[in-house]
Amino acid sequence: MDFENKQRTEIASLGEFELINHLTKNFEIKNNSSVRGIGDDAAVIFNEDKKTLVSTDMLVEGVHFDLTYVPLKHLGYKSIVVNLSDIFAMNAVPQQVLVSIAISNRFSLEAIEELYSGMYLACEKYKIDLIGGDTTSSLSGLTLSITVIGSANSEKISYRNGAKANDLLCVSGDLGAAYIGLQVLEREKFVFQSNKNMQPDLEGKDYILQRQLKPEAREDVIKLLHQLDIIPSSMIDISDGLSSEILHICKQSNVGAQVYEEKLPIDQLTYNTALEFNIDPTTCALNGGEDYELLFTISMQEYEKIKSQALVTVIGHITSKESGCNLITKNGSLIELKAQGWNSFSK
Repeated sequence: MDFENKQRTEIASLGEFELINHLTKNFEIKNNSSVRGIGDDAAVIFNEDKKTLVSTDMLVEGVHFDLTYVPLKHLGYKSIVVNLSDIFAMNAVPQQVLVSIAISNRFSLEAIEELYSGMYLACEKYKIDLIGGDTTSSLSGLTLSITVIGSANSEKISYRNGAKANDLLCVSGDLGAAYIGLQVLEREKFVFQSNKNMQPDLEGKDYILQRQLKPEAREDVIKLLHQLDIIPSSMIDISDGLSSEILHICKQSNVGAQVYEEKLPIDQLTYNTALEFNIDPTTCALNGGEDYELLFTISMQEYEKIKSQALVTVIGHITSKESGCNLITKNGSLIELKAQGWNSFSK
C-alpha cells in the first residue's frame, strides 16, 4: 500500500478523524462476517452459528520493540501477525482486527503511514478486515494495541486444558530463531552506538532476522490439521518460549510432559549463530520466545497421519501430573522444565 505523502507532515495538521480516514481508506472488507467496518460508532460482525473468539495484545516501545533496528513497516506487519497467531492457536480462523495506537509528536504522518502499510500487507496476506480502533497522543513513544476476532465451529476449538496422558506433544516449524536473531540485532546496535561509522554486519543472517522482525502466523499448519482431520486435544502458540508454553498446557490440563532434546527442531543457522554467542542452542529453543510456532497435543492414534508431515515435529509426550514436566537430554539426563522465557515485568 502506497501513500501519496513524500515529505514530513505533522499529524496535528490532520486531526484524529482525518488521520484515521487517511490511514484506513485503502483497507477493503474481505469477510462476509464483517457487516460494517470503520465509519460508525461500532463495527458490526455476524458469525451465524459459529463461536466468536477474541484476543488482544499490546506492544510498547522500549519494552516489546526497539525502533533503533525495527523498521516501522515490519513492526506494523508483526503487530497484526502475532495477534492472528493467538486465534490460530485455538484452531480457529481470524477474520477482523481493531488497531489502537498512541503516538508522540516525534512521529510524522509519513512514519505512521509506514506502520500502517505493514499492517495492510498482513491483512492482505491473511485476508483479515481492519474494522476499527482508536488513535491518541502519547508522551512516551509509540504504543500499539491490537484486538483480533475470529470464529470456529464449537467442536473444533482447541483449548489448553485438553491434553491427556500418552498424547503426543508436537510443534510446528523450528525454534529459537527469533531469539538469536534478536541477539544479532542487539549486538549490531551496541557496535553502532560505540562507533557511528560502523555499518551493521548482518550478512548471511537473513532467516533469523526475518524470524524476529517479520514472523508469520502458522495458518498453513491449521489448514494441514484440517486436511488430516486432526483436532488437537490442546494447543498454544509459542510466544514466551517452548518451556513456558508446555508448562501452561500441563497446568491447564493437570498433566505432566516428557520432551526429548534430540527431537527439538532447530535450524542450522540458528544453531551456528547461537554458538557464535556462546549460547546453548537448546536454551534458545526452550526459552527464546517469539517463535510464534504452534505447540499442540494429539492422540497417539493420530501418529500415522502426522509422522511424515514436514511442517510438524513430535518432540515428546504427555505423562501423569505426578511425573512432572521434564526434558530428556541427549545424554539421557532428566532436567525439570522451568518457565524462563519472556517476562515483560522482569528487569
